[in-house]
Amino acid sequence: MSAQPAERLAAIITPDTTLDQAELQRRASSAATGFGAMGLAEGATVAILMRNDTPFIEASIAAQKIGAFSVPINWHSTAPEILYVLEDCKPDLLVAQADLLRTPGLVLPKGLRVVVSATPNATAAAFRLPPEACAVPAGVLDWEALIAAHPPRSAPDAATRGAIIYTSGTTGRPKGVKRVPMDAALLARNIRCFVDTYGLAPDVRTLMVTPLYHASPGGFARYAATKGELLVLAPRFDPEEFLALIEKHRINTITAVPTMFIKLLKLPPEVRARYDLSSLRWVSHTASACPVDVKKAMIDWWGPILHEVYGGTEVGIAMHCSSEEWLAHPGTVGRIVDGAEVRILGEDDTILPEGETGEIYVRNPNYADFTYINHPDARDESEKDGFISLGDVGWLDADGFLYLGDRKRDMIIYGGSNIYPAEIESILVQHPGVADCAIVGLPDPEFGEIVAAWVQAAEGAHPSEADLTAFMAASLARYKLPRRFTFVDTLPREESGKLMKRKLREAVVPG
Repeated sequence: MSAQPAERLAAIITPDTTLDQAELQRRASSAATGFGAMGLAEGATVAILMRNDTPFIEASIAAQKIGAFSVPINWHSTAPEILYVLEDCKPDLLVAQADLLRTPGLVLPKGLRVVVSATPNATAAAFRLPPEACAVPAGVLDWEALIAAHPPRSAPDAATRGAIIYTSGTTGRPKGVKRVPMDAALLARNIRCFVDTYGLAPDVRTLMVTPLYHASPGGFARYAATKGELLVLAPRFDPEEFLALIEKHRINTITAVPTMFIKLLKLPPEVRARYDLSSLRWVSHTASACPVDVKKAMIDWWGPILHEVYGGTEVGIAMHCSSEEWLAHPGTVGRIVDGAEVRILGEDDTILPEGETGEIYVRNPNYADFTYINHPDARDESEKDGFISLGDVGWLDADGFLYLGDRKRDMIIYGGSNIYPAEIESILVQHPGVADCAIVGLPDPEFGEIVAAWVQAAEGAHPSEADLTAFMAASLARYKLPRRFTFVDTLPREESGKLMKRKLREAVVPG
């Protein structure tokens, strides 16, 4: 790829390269020809193991062109986790970044074809990778060589198969969500829902730091790269650099996660005031519920441009909430999107009235129906009368706005009382000495479960259990306060903001 100056028509800018839309489409089309030369056709599967980089988007578009499913793999995964996904979806091809192919202990399934892209310099620097890990291994097909060896595809694009997204596996093995192909009418409705909730437009200029292996960031990035004005890809999130890039590139539309807001708000006021963010007009956030105080502070800082998006891998975008709606209904994650329906079900599967807490179920005809790869029974178990469970509990108010309690599986039952970890986490993370935290229920012979806290201290801070307990006691009932604290260097959190609580629990209670 030849470097070009950043200008209005540039589609993708990374720290290493700039690529315009015409060149992006040419490269993706040549890759699609290369896929076809390998024997891949409609219905094939292309796994993608890459950090945020241009080849990720090229491979996704190439798969779409030939009607193949793409399977983005979480690059945070360990070797056994990567191997599980590969053995589960049985891809016809793996496109990988060089250093990730060298994940310690990773042995690929026998016979799996692989194309490798060199890890770019900025990514290597951001993750402190040695040069030898970033080069394409000898004897393995290079992504650049694949593109150079094939002309752009001349055949019409096949019907879009989309991506197979694996659930995060918070309580067990991840499951691949595979959708049936969408006809033109459904595809148009699906795109309209996505565009309306994420504020996408032809002049979109966006900065992407959340991982492209997630459904929303991946779709968001492809839209910006192919239909927008500018997509800036950064290898990882740094709070001050994030603000500097918004100012530099006049970014107008962003998708973020609440953990990013928390880190941005912890920047000193003089640092936050240093950057011109007036170009921003739409900031969507998803992945996890945003603490009320954090969201209020972000609206005070950036203005009423925050939009909450709530849903799930299985049902897609289900709820949307503007800043104005949120300020009138603090704490809500929004109202159901056009065409979709939501129900709150009790333990006996009865539909609960407003204000009563139960499990959240959604029916969303804006998305094609799905199955779990190799687990059709799990699909049936998640459905009630055509509505799919999101695994969360919550309630609806009189205006139809949804409020979350917590993940149903994460709820702690202490002496018969329900305790929601998200409520405690939203308080604890606001302590100045806390950079990140997680609340998990652990078995207890007397109370059934007790509240346990994992705490990652802020740089240079050394909070004590007594300090943290006193801080939380000002906002929480005594029975909700953690009985056990564990201080760690880092938490198993994806960059999407999702905590892998299963790993914390299993470290204490194996199995």
